[in-house]
Amino acid sequence: MRIGFDNEKYLKMQSEHIRQRIGQFGDKLYLEFGGKLFDDYHASRVLPGFAPDSKLRMLLQLADQAEIVIAINAADIEKNKMRYDLGITYDVDVLRLIQAYTDKGLYVGSVVITQYSGQPSADLFKSKLEHMGIRVYRHYVIDGYPNNIPLIVSDEGYGKNDYIETTKPLVIITAPGPGSGKMATCLSQLYHENKRGIKAGYAKFETFPIWNIPLKHPVNLAYEAATADLNDVNMIDPFHLEAYGITTVNYNRDVEIFPVLNAIFEGIYGTSPYKSPTDMGVNMAGNCIIDDEACREASYQEIIRRYYQALNRVAKEEGSREEVYKIELLMKQAKISTDLRSTVTAANNRAKELGSPCAAMELPDGSIVTGKTTNLLGASAALLLNAVKVLGNIDHDVHLIAPSAIEPIQKLKVNYLGSRNPRLHTDEVLIALSMCAATDENAQIALNQLSKLKGCQVHTSVMLSDVDITIFKKLGVNLTSEPVYEQQRIYH
Repeated sequence: MRIGFDNEKYLKMQSEHIRQRIGQFGDKLYLEFGGKLFDDYHASRVLPGFAPDSKLRMLLQLADQAEIVIAINAADIEKNKMRYDLGITYDVDVLRLIQAYTDKGLYVGSVVITQYSGQPSADLFKSKLEHMGIRVYRHYVIDGYPNNIPLIVSDEGYGKNDYIETTKPLVIITAPGPGSGKMATCLSQLYHENKRGIKAGYAKFETFPIWNIPLKHPVNLAYEAATADLNDVNMIDPFHLEAYGITTVNYNRDVEIFPVLNAIFEGIYGTSPYKSPTDMGVNMAGNCIIDDEACREASYQEIIRRYYQALNRVAKEEGSREEVYKIELLMKQAKISTDLRSTVTAANNRAKELGSPCAAMELPDGSIVTGKTTNLLGASAALLLNAVKVLGNIDHDVHLIAPSAIEPIQKLKVNYLGSRNPRLHTDEVLIALSMCAATDENAQIALNQLSKLKGCQVHTSVMLSDVDITIFKKLGVNLTSEPVYEQQRIYH
């Protein structure tokens, strides 16, 4: 688990670069903020050393200059669009984000409802927010957007939108997810600010793809794998190459929309401040990679992890084969296969040998530990106990949890809670281990090893329950599973 990214250098360099961009425009900078602000686990996986809350910590260095505006698409409110990673709708996520940002010490100035055309649910949401004391603005549907430039850059286009009142020189436009109208919100504000004689600028903060590393670098390929369901494609920025003779990386949506953006900038300012999509970006992550090989290896693992995720979604009839095909193509470009993930071979070979579900974990020192399904424990629960035994130098034959302690839990599950599966899941075995730790020294030693599992790789020979997946995620374990159910049933 080598460190490949200098997080402290990144915090310093990124905040300084944003300050410079604010100064470039004078009065105000609208920063379109892509990706996740305080839980960017993808970045922490492909750039070992990148802290999941790095962006948040960076913005906290600018907290005295910054305010946040959250954009949400009225159509997403109307259709109850979900964030499936959190299991909540976009409108509920807006409330979560407001609370999270406020708790962290950042100022949330307002919410803007984009693409508004009289949706009743959007009106209700607006009233709910205003009742909480949150300012809400509406931006409207513009006919012919984004190609009808004369209409867009006019009083009947952006001019019809509510002007969002802001008080800080740095305005961060963020959202619950893609398609929320972040860029359009920024551009609408530029139009209004220009009409008021305020010199305002626009920039874009996306961590991936990283513009100043090669197009087919594994870190950039891992980003394509992560967005395979969105059909995002990394590409050379042709506008930057033409303007400066320098090869940089961007992605298809920004490259495709740039001529339109350029025309909108010209309509607002008279001239465009940018010559390429790369010019618009402020990402400094590529300058903070200190061990390229470590980042490459981590990215290979991430591509394989995304591949198994896609396979699992297809098996559950929640995804498409096209997503799988795209990631398979990325694996060919990276010249890797699932064999590169040592836990895959270990878990599958052990399962074949025993004829039962098995799981394998690669520990920090590179050694492999396995676990199998028994009458008492599921394979994942057994794996966790075996792993903490190894890390705590506890003899394999020692019972951290006595069978006599497990049996009452099984009876509770089956006789009173209606479970068909008497075996303990990972959450149940950890609770039982915690109880045993009160009176057993070995159990306490084992419990103390859990923090060492963060960043470990795990593979299971069958798909896991949501409970087990959640526990591994909370432990910081990177999980993959074969796309097969443990039992062949019509309903799972």
